[in-house]
Amino acid sequence: MTVDTPKDVPWLDGEERAAWMTLIAMTAPAAIDAQLKRDSGLNFFEYSIMSHLSQPQDHAVQMSNLAHLAGGSLSRLSHAVSRLEKQGYVTRRIASDGESRCVQAFLTPEGYAALVAAAPAHVREARRLVFDNLSTAQVRQLQKIAHEIAAAASPESVERIDAAIAEADRAEREGRPDPCVPRPVC
Repeated sequence: MTVDTPKDVPWLDGEERAAWMTLIAMTAPAAIDAQLKRDSGLNFFEYSIMSHLSQPQDHAVQMSNLAHLAGGSLSRLSHAVSRLEKQGYVTRRIASDGESRCVQAFLTPEGYAALVAAAPAHVREARRLVFDNLSTAQVRQLQKIAHEIAAAASPESVERIDAAIAEADRAEREGRPDPCVPRPVC
């Protein structure tokens, strides 16, 4: 490891420092988490897991892929899935294609119902905190900036997220229900 002298460090300029300080001070994640805990008993990571599980028709996603989509490590995902299993919202199952095996998380009907119940208040809070404060052009800029930052931090996760976004767009074009919006089973 090399030791940098202060003059070797690429310090942030004033605008970069202000942007960084604002970015790390954003209270939206904490506010979203508090709203979900208050209204549904779920934290944001658990909600994200259940939301991603609601998208495929069989409500199952391979655990390693789910970790990327939900933004957590496999260890963190495993602990969260264990909590969701205790609530009856998620189960794990072994999937096999004949040559390889993997563990999938599966959203139960009870978990789907809990997600459907939690989604409206969650979406209202996300809209209040973020989207109601931005123009359409700013939303596009936010998506582009967030994509670039995420790609620098975790290219593999961004590839999986891009695939999920593409599937949601395809479903919308084909008139299928939006896979990102949980639908009541009956």
